[in-house]
Amino acid sequence: MKTKKWSELKHKSSPQALEIVKQRSDEELKKMPLYRLREARRLTQKQIAEAMQLDQARVSRLERRADVYVSTLRNFIGAMGGHLELVASFPDGKVLITRLGADDEGTILQD
Repeated sequence: MKTKKWSELKHKSSPQALEIVKQRSDEELKKMPLYRLREARRLTQKQIAEAMQLDQARVSRLERRADVYVSTLRNFIGAMGGHLELVASFPDGKVLITRLGADDEGTILQD
């Protein structure tokens, strides 16, 4: 199959088609595994490891895990300069989970 440069396709595409491509691209950027998020932020595993006070090998294992503690994920996101928010989505709305303790209440979010 012959390939074409994006710049060539872009000039031949309608504004509507370009908008659809942009929307799909934006949606995909919102769904990233940890290693892609780190790469998108232009950070190395070593930089994350230093910020989390871990060794680089542990960061590598963390990025490949399918299941992590919320506190570990919070620290990882914090090491990139971000803030982790946990949101529960239901058919009738979304709730921001502020703490995981039994005595705390969540915050109802507006769509």
